[in-house]
Amino acid sequence: MSAFTSSAAAAPAAGVVNRIQAKLPDMPAAMAKIGSYLLEHPQAPLELSIMELAEHTKTSPATVTRFCRLLGYAGYVPFRVSIASDLGRSDARESWKADIGRAFGPDDSPRDVLSTLVNAHTRSLTETAAVIDLAQMNKVARRIAMSQHVDIYGIGGSSVMAKELQSRLYRIGINAHYWAEVHAGLTSAAIQDSNSVAIGISNTGRTEETLQMLREAGEAGALTVALSNNPGSPLAESADESIITSVHEQFLQPDDLSAKHVQLLVLDLIYLLVAQVNFAQTTSKLAASAMAVSPHRRPTRAARLEVGTGRGSRNTGKVEDHA
Repeated sequence: MSAFTSSAAAAPAAGVVNRIQAKLPDMPAAMAKIGSYLLEHPQAPLELSIMELAEHTKTSPATVTRFCRLLGYAGYVPFRVSIASDLGRSDARESWKADIGRAFGPDDSPRDVLSTLVNAHTRSLTETAAVIDLAQMNKVARRIAMSQHVDIYGIGGSSVMAKELQSRLYRIGINAHYWAEVHAGLTSAAIQDSNSVAIGISNTGRTEETLQMLREAGEAGALTVALSNNPGSPLAESADESIITSVHEQFLQPDDLSAKHVQLLVLDLIYLLVAQVNFAQTTSKLAASAMAVSPHRRPTRAARLEVGTGRGSRNTGKVEDHA
C-alpha cells in the first residue's frame, strides 16, 4: 500500500476539510469513519486508491463513493481533484511568503503595498543611521582615500552594490575594482598589500565566495571591511572593520533585496566622506568626467530655444557650447 503524509507534516486541504467537518455530525457510522480518518490524514486520497482508502477505514469502495457524493462530489476522482486544488492554493501561498515576503499578500492593493514598502524602508534607514559608528566610517573613508588599490567583493545581489561603490570611487580618482566572480576576485585579493583596502558585501555575511576573497586580501595585508546585516556572521567576525546595517523586516525576498536601501545609505556615506578627504582631486575628476560625457547628453530646453533664436557666437557663426 502507498505511504501518505499525515496532517502533522503537511498543510490540510482546507476546503475539503471544512466540508467534512460540517457534514460529520450527521454522517452514518461507516461514512463517519472515513470522515474522521481524512481529518487526521487530509492528503491520503492523493496517494491512496479508492480500494486502499476503503481498506484503511475498514469500509467499502461503495461507501467511499457515497461519502464523496454526500460532500457534493460526483465520485472519488473529482474528490481527489478538489483536494489537490486546495493543496495547490495552500502551497502557492506558502511559496509567496518564501519568495516574495511575509509583509505582502497577493490580494493587497497597490496603495497597501506602497505604504508597507515606504514604512519598512524608512524604519530600516532610520535604525541604520542610529547605529552607524561615524568615527569608524571616517577611518575607513580615509584609508580608502589614501590607498593605492581598493577591492570590492560581492556575489549575486550584493554584486550590484559592489559595482555601485566601485563606479563612484573610480570616478573621483580611487583605483577601485569590484569582483563578482570568485576566481578573478581571489587573484586580485592575493596581490593586495598594506596600502590596499578590501571590502566584502554580503547581507547574510555567510556567502562563502565573499568570505574567501576578503580573507585572502586580509592575509595579503589589506585592511578588510565587511558590510553585512548580520553582526555575528563569519564575514563580520573575520574583517578588521565591520559595518552593520539594520533591516527592520525581511519584507521582500530574497532577503538581499530588502537590504539594498540601507546598504546604499552606507555606500553613499563612504563615497561622500572619501570625496571630502580628497576634495581637490574629487572636484577636478568630477569636472573632467562631466566634460567627457557632455557631448552625449541632449541639451536643455533653454539651450535648444537659444539655438532656435540664433543667439550664440556671432563672430564665428557657430553656437557656443554651453556644456
